[in-house]
Amino acid sequence: MKIAELDGRRITDLASFHQQASELLDFGPYYGRNFDALWDRLSRDVERPVRVRWLHASTSGAALGEATFATIVDIFESAAREDREYDAVRRLEFELVDP
Repeated sequence: MKIAELDGRRITDLASFHQQASELLDFGPYYGRNFDALWDRLSRDVERPVRVRWLHASTSGAALGEATFATIVDIFESAAREDREYDAVRRLEFELVDP
C-alpha cells in the first residue's frame, strides 16, 4: 500500500493545501482546486490502495480555520468510508496524525 503524507506544517492556507494534495496524490494539471474537485479526485482518480496520513493536522487545522479544515477532513473520510463499503483491498485510507 502506498503511504502519502501531507505535511501540516506546510499548509498555511487553502491554496497551499490544494497544492500539496495535488502534488502528493498526482491530481494532474486539470485539478480544479476546490472541494468538489477534491472529492472527484479522491473518489475516482487516486490510485489505490493508498493510505493518506495528514501529519501535524492540528497545525494546519489552525491555519485553515475550523470550518475549512472540517470540510476537507469530511471529504477524505467520506472517500475512505465509500471505499470500505465497496472494496476491502483496493481502497483509500485516511488518518489525522499529531506528534
